[in-house]
Amino acid sequence: MSQPTSFSLDQPYTEIIVVRHGETAWNATGRIQGHMDVELNEVGRQQAASLAERLSRVPEISAIYSSDLKRALETAETIVATCGKFEVIEDPDLRERHLGDVQGLLFREAAKVCPQAYRAFSSRRTDQVIPGGGESLDQLYHRATSSLQRICQKHTGKRVVVVTHGGVIRALYRRACSRRFRGSILNTSVNIFQISGDDVWTIKAWGDIDHLNQTGHSMSGFGVSKTPSVVSPVLT
Repeated sequence: MSQPTSFSLDQPYTEIIVVRHGETAWNATGRIQGHMDVELNEVGRQQAASLAERLSRVPEISAIYSSDLKRALETAETIVATCGKFEVIEDPDLRERHLGDVQGLLFREAAKVCPQAYRAFSSRRTDQVIPGGGESLDQLYHRATSSLQRICQKHTGKRVVVVTHGGVIRALYRRACSRRFRGSILNTSVNIFQISGDDVWTIKAWGDIDHLNQTGHSMSGFGVSKTPSVVSPVLT
């Protein structure tokens, strides 16, 4: 990730550094999380520490926001402990998509245990609600983008860090690019959005994991072998 440029209130955009939380035991074993409140595992804590050290070198961060779920909040608190001078601002609208009846199931068993919910979970229809209290992709989209718009209104022309979840980051990508992102959202990956005063969204960096050279990462949230850090993927 190239170093973000210095800027101030007289510039026409707000910069949001959006990061995914560190790894959890459920990520590592392929268990579907959604709103289930799972804490980081040891790898996730190492990832969060590496991310925090990296962000400590980024100038002029004005605030740190986080989902109120433990895995995001613990990641954000690690950043604060390293960067200092901040308190984490919790926002429930930054939570992962509620995945209804598939929450808590192993990915490999979900289709058999809850076939209707799994079909809804796997559907590409953005209005498809997941049985069991789950959200549609459209509901997640409106919740997540509204949260970022509120943050921009409160921190116009500033640089802010947001710690959230893979589904939320996909929704933000959809807002910026008007299409779905089909790759992986890696734990503690760094994604930089610039949002103008007239609500034009631009992605300046995507999927950056340069800080994970030591810890490695899982290629998906459904649990695979650790892989050494690689060159950050470009927009696809």
